[in-house]
Amino acid sequence: MTSPRNAAPPNPRLRRATLEDVDLLVAHRVAMFREMGGRSRAALARHGPEYLAWLVPRLVSAELVAFVAEDAKGVAMGTGAVWFRPSHPGPGSPARRSPYILSMYTVPAARGRGVATDIVNQVSALSRRLGYGRVGLHASAMGRGVYARMGFLPTTEMQFPLTATERRRMLRSRAAMEARRG
Repeated sequence: MTSPRNAAPPNPRLRRATLEDVDLLVAHRVAMFREMGGRSRAALARHGPEYLAWLVPRLVSAELVAFVAEDAKGVAMGTGAVWFRPSHPGPGSPARRSPYILSMYTVPAARGRGVATDIVNQVSALSRRLGYGRVGLHASAMGRGVYARMGFLPTTEMQFPLTATERRRMLRSRAAMEARRG
């Protein structure tokens, strides 16, 4: 018997998200962080409204473009976005913006069926059409394999916690990721 996780790819219909999708985008982002671990319930509860307030003006201005993957019945299977975030110029890279993939989430029943790959391919194609030479993201432990198979390369980015609270949060998050890796 074939499980849904191993079933044939669902061939999701991808569409650009609109303001009517903001509740879904926020819910998926909160679910993404909940599943990644390392954040308190209170922090997750605060994050939804904070992200909504940040998201709406960027979606309206197209500084952020989000996509919704739906099944044949119009049920959301996953979401993801690209933020054309402000950037500084560098040698050979005069761009003042850089595309950054964020808020990637696939509902559990659709995982392992190419939903995230389809969204990332769409985001990458859009970024390429707009003239960008690369796209970045922060991969969760769950997403690393997907991105590696797609050809994403790790970078040397590092972070330094400025407070004891942030250091503890980062260490808890890292420990949760290591525990999931096994």
